Amino acid sequence: MTDFFNGISKIKYEGPQSDNDFAFRHYNPDEVVMGKRMEEHLRFGAAYWHSFAWPGADPFGSETFERPWFGDTLDLAKLKADVAFEMFDILGVPYYCFHDADVRPEGADFAENTRNLEAIVDYFAEKQETTGTKLLWGTANLFSHRRFMSGAATNPDPDVFAFSAATIKTCMDATIKLGGENYVLWGGREGYETLLNTDMGRERQQAGRMLQMVVDYKYKMGYKGAILIEPKPQEPTKHQYDFDVATVYGFLKDFGLEGEVQVNIEQGHAILAGHSFEHELALARELGIFGSIDMNRNDYQSGWDTDQFPNNVPEMTLAYYEVLRAGGFKTGGTNFDSKLRRQSIDPEDLILAHVGGMDACAAGFKAAAAMLADGKLEAARDARYAGWETDAGKSLLDSDLNAITARVLNEGINPTPKSGRQERLENLVNRYT
Repeated sequence: MTDFFNGISKIKYEGPQSDNDFAFRHYNPDEVVMGKRMEEHLRFGAAYWHSFAWPGADPFGSETFERPWFGDTLDLAKLKADVAFEMFDILGVPYYCFHDADVRPEGADFAENTRNLEAIVDYFAEKQETTGTKLLWGTANLFSHRRFMSGAATNPDPDVFAFSAATIKTCMDATIKLGGENYVLWGGREGYETLLNTDMGRERQQAGRMLQMVVDYKYKMGYKGAILIEPKPQEPTKHQYDFDVATVYGFLKDFGLEGEVQVNIEQGHAILAGHSFEHELALARELGIFGSIDMNRNDYQSGWDTDQFPNNVPEMTLAYYEVLRAGGFKTGGTNFDSKLRRQSIDPEDLILAHVGGMDACAAGFKAAAAMLADGKLEAARDARYAGWETDAGKSLLDSDLNAITARVLNEGINPTPKSGRQERLENLVNRYT
């Protein structure tokens, strides 16, 4: 045991009336909703990078967090793991997620990076065995180091492509060894700053081939987990090739991977792309590529990815409504890709941020489940499209322009507008939240 969270006991459910900051008011892991325990529905995970690797810097200021594990040695990496698994236990989160660079010291070359990662993976395996915490997903950090300043798979230098491919292999190996239920690819710099020095066609081909290699390796290793892509429109690059769910689906179709790869959708990235979170979730569901979510929020007065802990219950209600409509999580879950504010420097802040996020998610999830079970929103939607369920409506899509025109003339079709009843439905949603 470390003393970083000294004096903080395991967080328990105490109900909505509790005035204990260190208690859950809405998240009761054993509460049964729609036939399953809430823990099994939400599948909470903690992000290793924001919680334990981010030092609190921003573009205008240096680090504000002083953590005893900061530094590039294996001993410090193991101390970081000790503290991380203590936090997982305090919160009762069943899962965690990591990039390779979050957990291992940076080596002088690929071989040393690999040795460092393998040492930490062995340590994680021991931690998982003793605590019961599991790996939701692993991934490779192919964006922070200066070698990736022009991308990884999309880099104009084939040596960087090779280094990236080898790094992905080691991270997939780590994920498989730890029983990770998914492997995520987030192309942090797979995009461009200017078209003046960019061959977009070549870069897309490189990215597509890299993804095909990942899928091939999955089958070679007999890995049963899901391969996920996390869409993001911009920042740090001006334009990224995985802009949003629709763009990713087009990319997957282009390279014959639409049946092999799903999406890990982040709330903050959806907003940056000009969408709502529920839009991206609904589209992924309709396209059959919904996999997992990163839960956070953006500051709507800022034009960048602030990664704040979630606290907007109505937003989360609509998000989890789409998750439930997709049949719920299978291998995916709710990962808190969220970070403290630079001024929140105390260990207690890290615990309380997760407590608040988990409670807000639970409240939103229960509202979504009640809304789906009640069926009024679905009934209103079905009524709006009822005409398409008639024989005449069904026949339209199998017809042609000449036949449809003849029908309009013969039947004297002259439609009048019908209300979309948006305000009524917004009021309905507010009854649950």
